[in-house]
Amino acid sequence: MSTSSRIQIDTSRLHQHIHELSQIGKIGDTGVCRLALSKEDREGVELVKQWMEEAGMEAHIDPFANLIGKLRGRNPDAPVLMLGSHIDSQPYGGRFDGAIGVLGAIEVVQTLVESGQAPECDVEVVAFCDEEGCRFNKGLFGVRGMTGKLEENELERTDKNGVTRREALIQFGCDPVNFENYVFQEGRIGTFLELHIEQGPVLEALNEPIGIVTGISGPLWLTVEMTGFAGHAGSVPMSMRHDALLGSAKIIVALNELVQQVPNAPTVGTVGSLTVFPDSRNIIPEKVSFTIDLRDIDLSRRNALETELLSVIENVSREHGLTYTIREDTNSEPRYCAGWIMQSLREEAGELGISPPELMSGPFHDSLAMSHVCDYGMIFVRCLEGISHNPKEYASPDDISLGTELLYRTARRIALGNSGSQT
Repeated sequence: MSTSSRIQIDTSRLHQHIHELSQIGKIGDTGVCRLALSKEDREGVELVKQWMEEAGMEAHIDPFANLIGKLRGRNPDAPVLMLGSHIDSQPYGGRFDGAIGVLGAIEVVQTLVESGQAPECDVEVVAFCDEEGCRFNKGLFGVRGMTGKLEENELERTDKNGVTRREALIQFGCDPVNFENYVFQEGRIGTFLELHIEQGPVLEALNEPIGIVTGISGPLWLTVEMTGFAGHAGSVPMSMRHDALLGSAKIIVALNELVQQVPNAPTVGTVGSLTVFPDSRNIIPEKVSFTIDLRDIDLSRRNALETELLSVIENVSREHGLTYTIREDTNSEPRYCAGWIMQSLREEAGELGISPPELMSGPFHDSLAMSHVCDYGMIFVRCLEGISHNPKEYASPDDISLGTELLYRTARRIALGNSGSQT
């Protein structure tokens, strides 16, 4: 029997939903710009909320702008099975990142309802707010809000237009005043499952449609500001300059070299945003701000690299007569998937006649925050050439269907109380 003949979800409905959501915030032929808390984000949330209700769920938006659908189970006191991801996008993003995890989860619940199987526990599907973090330079906002992990002054963060997160939430239709009355109930959620495109090239290289995730690398996000002194580009001798951009460039190159010290290690380091002041052709740069994204599945190795990098920043600053500040935006340790969930995924995959490879995740996901409050598991779907955060991002309908089917079978197993020992 072929794998496709074992598929129980409604694949045509799933892919119609993916297509319809991709039209909101559409850029070009295949791209999406649906920034967190934007009008496009709100439009997307309203559409997905409608689909949750059509699937048999009660749906609402919580104070953190998370969209939550609930299918009630026989035992309301049992720990919740939560499924989901996010529907916000990068400014130059694709139509599958996050979205397949939310829409796949809705399909899971709708298939469960249509098959007449009543879950033992409540099943919740969540479209978390602002997973990407690109608008306010701090991701996983909604999931951290829901789990009581927000940091001080997060609502005062501003986007590039000077809009604060507080203002954006209010414009979206949420009232931050309600944060004060919200308390996360420890133990309320028992399990979290997330379906997501891989956003990397491993599955394609292995010629495998889906994979089982073993853990998520811990991201460290820093914002570095280097300050020198502006001067005329034609008259200040090279030996007398305090060039903030030159110093920044040396640090950026050093980061690239540091993360490649251990051959074949999954360590990655990226500078993805840089601003120069006064940003004029014939003025020596006085101030430069840039971001650092450092990730590794091995926390001790990442910490050692951070120490080396800080030493480089200090030495370069001294060499060029610069001052600097470093702001830590995100600091998360690596988190590993629950063994019992991985075993459930393996066994359900076996029933489908497949044996997915197991791989770690370099990108962070909402699962990273959920791992601090419950057991979690993830399924990766192969994407073309590993491309993501780009309109050329692509995952085939067959691969997405297979990933969603595995999500359905594993969620059904847990929701019906057949998951075995959760240790």
